[in-house]
Amino acid sequence: MKVAVLGAAGGIGQALSLLLKTQLPAGSELALYDVAPVVPGVAVDLSHIPTAVKVTGHGKDELDVALKGCDIVLIPAGVPRKPGMDRSDLFNINAGIVKSLVEGVAENCPEACLGIITNPVNTTVAIAAETLKAKGVYNKNKLFGVTTLDVIRAETFVAELKGLNPANVHVPVIGGHSGTTILPLLSQVEGVSFTDEEVANLTTRIQNAGTEVVEAKAGGGSATLSMGQAAARFCLSLVAAMQGENIVEYTYVQTDDSDDAAFFAHPVRLGANGVEEILPYGELSAFEQSAKDSMLEGLRGDIKIGVEFVNA
Repeated sequence: MKVAVLGAAGGIGQALSLLLKTQLPAGSELALYDVAPVVPGVAVDLSHIPTAVKVTGHGKDELDVALKGCDIVLIPAGVPRKPGMDRSDLFNINAGIVKSLVEGVAENCPEACLGIITNPVNTTVAIAAETLKAKGVYNKNKLFGVTTLDVIRAETFVAELKGLNPANVHVPVIGGHSGTTILPLLSQVEGVSFTDEEVANLTTRIQNAGTEVVEAKAGGGSATLSMGQAAARFCLSLVAAMQGENIVEYTYVQTDDSDDAAFFAHPVRLGANGVEEILPYGELSAFEQSAKDSMLEGLRGDIKIGVEFVNA
């Protein structure tokens, strides 16, 4: 496997690259790209870790080299949230970054699976889709919004509340990747029951967990380590699926479902060609149905902004 991380010198990029260097299958190649001049140093630093994964570093003029022959491309590039900022506040800066990098993907590795991490994911995935369409290489089965962070947070918080091993907790999270568009399906967590108050409090905490980190870092950044872990989990699941394992992950994909939104986080069976099957997310509780109904307009609006950005 050849995996590229675009934005590899940032907080998410470095954490993600470290995890991939230590966990990708032997013989894989990890290409690190960033406009920051430190990226060759990050690559050299990682190359000293004794695993059979080759690491290369590529500066701002070497995007084409980084992308050639890639099987998977992950994009965490962009500016992080600061206190008082919503993910949507990042749009003006990060939209242009994502569009430019996705154009590079279209030109150099159009068959690669593409995971978008850059916020606001609700919108940047739509930007990626429209950019690939404009280049004539869009394959909806190979474009993903990486929403795994919402899943691992939900699993962690439920385990903490109920005194469980988080490795044994599975929490479905559907919808989008910002605020109330994040919808954990606590009614579907097996072997655990919640009071109405616990459901309301947990749902709010999962939806606002990013702000929890931003405020705790007091201007020092946003979630980087947990996002790095979440992105690595998704990437490694995709690698395993491409090598023939039966893998299901929750991820933000094009659904063609008029009842929800054009892009929506679903359970997805992954395979050699990316999305093999979009699975139903099951029956919702009354609380969850109400939450979904009330967030759809906002999610659709986020997607529309991305489409209009590229097509303006």
